[in-house]
Amino acid sequence: MKILLVEDEPKVAAFLEKGLSEQTHAVDVAYDGLQGLQQALATSYDLIVLDQMLPGLNGLDVCRRIRAQNTSVPILMLTALGETDDKIRGLDAGADDYLVKPFAFQELLARMRALTRRRQENPAGEAPLRLADLSLDPVRKQVTRAGQPIQLTAREFALLHFLLRNQGRVVSRVDILEQVWETSFDTGSNVIDVYINFLRKKIDKDFTPKLIHTLVGMGYVMKED
Repeated sequence: MKILLVEDEPKVAAFLEKGLSEQTHAVDVAYDGLQGLQQALATSYDLIVLDQMLPGLNGLDVCRRIRAQNTSVPILMLTALGETDDKIRGLDAGADDYLVKPFAFQELLARMRALTRRRQENPAGEAPLRLADLSLDPVRKQVTRAGQPIQLTAREFALLHFLLRNQGRVVSRVDILEQVWETSFDTGSNVIDVYINFLRKKIDKDFTPKLIHTLVGMGYVMKED
């Protein structure tokens, strides 16, 4: 796997580069936000590991600019800021996942595997999924509603894909964590609610009927209103 690591702390960068290389990954390292952005836009990567606090251009701005041109590459954001609002800002900027410093290297590897697993799966032969005027093409990785293209991050796409495959059925937060995140996550975290809100803003806010519904205490269901 080809990875871009954007980390300004030399010791942390050296540790991660060594560890990832020992896992047989090819690693490019950028030590500031501007360099990281240039490399991310100039080269095709399987994963970007992005520190949030960077000189030159902070990680949130780097993430937003990458997402403006590349909606599919998984982005894992590293942050020393562990409050919920800090995490939400990272997710809102386009990151697919976050990891709070200090962290265990094995957890980083687990998050990376979870982020890239679905991208590496071959969905050839799976027909487009539809509900009302919403369409998701798992082969071309395209989503439209009322004929309008909808730009989603890799994690948003995976979540919508799961909800559409289970349309009409109530899915719990645990179901989503196990099937979409595929890694250990704090079940008390509000990350599911955050991503559901991201999807609602993109596929429901300006359209009718509403398709994503919350059943308090039970979970979510995707169906026509």
